[in-house]
Amino acid sequence: MGGVTVLAASYAGAASAPAYARLTGLAADLPGEQAVRRDAGWPVLRYDDAAEAIAAAHTLRAKAVQLPAGELLRIALHTAPTAALAIRRAEHLLTLANPGQTLLSATIAAELPDGATVVDLGVHRLRDLGSPERVFELTGTKAPLRSLDRVPNNLPVMLTSFVGRETQVAALRTQLAGHRLVTLTGPGGSGKTRLAAQTAALLAERWPDGVWWVDLSTVTDSAQLPEAVAAASGLLVEPGDRLLIGQLRDQRALICLDNCEQIVEGVAEFAVALRTGCPEVSILATSREPLDVPGEVVWRVPVLSPDEARALFLERAAQVEPGSEPAIRSICERLDGIPLALELAAAWTRTLTPEQIEAGLSDRFGLLTKNVRGVAARQRTLAASIDWSYDLLEEDERRVFRRLGVFAGGFTLEAATAVAGADLDTVGRLVDKSLVIAESGRYRLLETIREYAVTRAAVDDDVRDRHLDHYLRIAEAAEGLLDKDRDAWRALIEPDRENFRAALDHGLSADDPDRGRRLAAALRWLWNLQATGNEGIGYLRRAIDCAPDDRTLLQARLLYAYATVADTVDPFGYDAAGRGLELATELGDDRLRSLFLALVAVGAFFTDFDKAWDLTTEGIRLADRIGDEPARNANVALRCVLLSMRDRHDELRPLLDRAATGLISSGERGIASTVLSVWSESQFSTGEPRRAIETAERALAAAEPLADFHRVGTARAHLASLLVRTGRVDEARALMRPLLELAESAGAVVPNLGQAMGLISYWTGEYDAAVEWLARDTAPDSPLAGTFASAMLLPLVAAARRARGEDVTELLNRAVELARRYNLPSTLADALDQLGRVTLADRPDQAADLLHEALTIRLDHGLRTYVVPSLESLALLAVHTNRAADAARLAGAAAAARTEMGLGTPADQPELPVADEPPLPLDEAVAYARRTRGARGRPSTGWASLTPTEEQVVALAVEGLSNPEIGERLFISRGTVKTHLAHVYAKLGVSNRTELASLRKP
Repeated sequence: MGGVTVLAASYAGAASAPAYARLTGLAADLPGEQAVRRDAGWPVLRYDDAAEAIAAAHTLRAKAVQLPAGELLRIALHTAPTAALAIRRAEHLLTLANPGQTLLSATIAAELPDGATVVDLGVHRLRDLGSPERVFELTGTKAPLRSLDRVPNNLPVMLTSFVGRETQVAALRTQLAGHRLVTLTGPGGSGKTRLAAQTAALLAERWPDGVWWVDLSTVTDSAQLPEAVAAASGLLVEPGDRLLIGQLRDQRALICLDNCEQIVEGVAEFAVALRTGCPEVSILATSREPLDVPGEVVWRVPVLSPDEARALFLERAAQVEPGSEPAIRSICERLDGIPLALELAAAWTRTLTPEQIEAGLSDRFGLLTKNVRGVAARQRTLAASIDWSYDLLEEDERRVFRRLGVFAGGFTLEAATAVAGADLDTVGRLVDKSLVIAESGRYRLLETIREYAVTRAAVDDDVRDRHLDHYLRIAEAAEGLLDKDRDAWRALIEPDRENFRAALDHGLSADDPDRGRRLAAALRWLWNLQATGNEGIGYLRRAIDCAPDDRTLLQARLLYAYATVADTVDPFGYDAAGRGLELATELGDDRLRSLFLALVAVGAFFTDFDKAWDLTTEGIRLADRIGDEPARNANVALRCVLLSMRDRHDELRPLLDRAATGLISSGERGIASTVLSVWSESQFSTGEPRRAIETAERALAAAEPLADFHRVGTARAHLASLLVRTGRVDEARALMRPLLELAESAGAVVPNLGQAMGLISYWTGEYDAAVEWLARDTAPDSPLAGTFASAMLLPLVAAARRARGEDVTELLNRAVELARRYNLPSTLADALDQLGRVTLADRPDQAADLLHEALTIRLDHGLRTYVVPSLESLALLAVHTNRAADAARLAGAAAAARTEMGLGTPADQPELPVADEPPLPLDEAVAYARRTRGARGRPSTGWASLTPTEEQVVALAVEGLSNPEIGERLFISRGTVKTHLAHVYAKLGVSNRTELASLRKP
């Protein structure tokens, strides 16, 4: 017949862990592929050839004789169409074996060659509850098997295999060991019957006088219960249960009462009588509600785990084509892991593909209808199974159950009372009857049962209106927390995200959408959580368009909500901020106006820093005037970013501290994470790399509770870039790995992913990968092309291309042009430094000008960390101009500074000589570099001695600008302007601005 043959081996009785380990070692030496072990220590081998499996069994038994407990070895072999079926059946066969036996199933015995010697042990029932089957022995002990037939029982024959549930079976075994009445509860189709029967079969030997299965599904009168038990167990019966109790009094037996729900009170009375009069009789019951008697252990049957659900679907399905895995997992999820639903769905694979079944689940009660022969009518369709439970409800329970269908994703008791008119007692009864699940202070219906309540029992519009009103009250009452404690707001609102979605859909579809629009405005921050920004702007745009000509405060609030969400997912798709600012100004709402100013500034940020700065200035002024700290923080946060871009770190630090503190204390995690990232980059740039990493870790910790890959991704990418630059490349890769998987598996657009991965690739010498990663944001056709964001990446792109041997002069010139346009000092210095390195071999004089200008920019802006690569570039220049001593001294100082700061070294760092002397401190090395520049003949006085920055300062001073005005124009501090002028006066031999203005540049 072919198929897969499995060999399973274990010990009879107890065996030590070392013995199992040695047995496993022996099995590992045998031919055959190691299969999944369902029990720790059990060797399981699979073969494509039955004869090879039998030979392996002989070899294993011969070797096991030498082991401790070797005489206890049991082996079982079985052939089946799939490995999963073969493993499961072989392990069940193994439980029948006695010490020293090797058992064969009939399927593998049929594969034996003519003349092979086996012993026919007759027909036996395995504990998987299948039909009895013939078993053969290879070893010839003829010992009686430990089959289910050794214990009197009438356990039902199951026509399909038992899949999964190992954890639940183990838990039930423990419960039955310590308690005499265990009731399995759960909704229809959850697998109570099958789980109870399987557990009883596995534990049958505990009750030598019998395991008796009593199906009560057709019993409608409690008076018939003793008769049903007597018929199942072969006992005498008469009206009442005294005779029955008397016959069971001295027996050690297990009574399994299946489907107790329709006569639950009679079963409860009978259970009490059995427990009182029969001290060694245990009861295992299944019911959609507990018996509710003293001493009862209620064990709620959980739905199948995703992996169990998938395994059940596949085992019950016909042949499934490759590539259907996503559809199968979706089916399992949408059917809540309910075994009956999965079996009915799998039955359709004979005529439909998994993708078609998945699509059909939009009407699951229409699809999941099959005339399955051999099962009760209530189990033939999904609807019939739930009908059974619904029909057993009292009228007040039915009314509440129907109304509870309006809730999506769960609800509180308060919500159930307000919307469904429920009280604790009614909800409790629905929990007992397995139609409602109670968990962690909340309640929910399985989605399949909720859909039944919605479509079969019907939820009317009055209930939907009450649902909308309830969640609108919650959302509007919570709005104050958005300014005080967003973490508290999140904890209150997030658990009901699905209910808010349902309420929004209903409210925005109403003839009067006012309540839906109010709810959309109140929920504005919800869409900054869990990466749901696109969904959020969909709802908000819908709310805005419900009244496109509205000029009220509500419309302004909706525009603000839209703008705050779109900032991270679609900043250019719709000018909500600009329209909102206009409307807030018209309405005279200074608070909204201040908030809109920050959002409009964000839009201007990409093209016009000066405009963005002016907008934040006005926003801060307004917020200060009305005393609104959140509005002020929003504007200050953007100002921090602008100051950071222009490397005005002395002005940046005081703002950072105040802004971060205010944002974190109010729970504004998204902006707080941005501010902390800005702070950490400032620390890195100004010579504190280790503190920078600590602050970046705070930024990530602030963002992570939002579970939004935009903010978390930004924070992770920033921290990874710091780790790379400090030599911790492996940590950086590990940090980015989840984001890479998210981008690859879900197609998510993770911000800064390309930048971080490009930096990692460049530092590790993977230059092709670096260029590819960075091209996404720097290519001419990129949305960011020509913006400051692209300009900041161009020096890194140039470095990677130069490492590949390309001419990057044009690229660097473009970087210089953009950096000057946007006044990006650090980027400008990076580009100038690289241009200097490109030209130092052919044009050393020009290279010197470029490298010293880069150094001056870094010094003027306090970019202490980046002074290190400036010294290394000047050391390279000294090498090319035959000044070995200067090169060694500068390189030694740079190497010492890298070590002191904790900086890493990129893969393309050239080898430099190091002086045999103590390294110069960084500041002394800088002074030395500037002094030795004269060795090339560069003048120390006169117009030719001025640096490009000094020339810009002179030009503006001659125009009559003050020091503060020059600083604003060049984006440097007024103190730096004063220093530049002092250097200029000394070089030109003048003492004031008047004398400077009288000079003419030759």
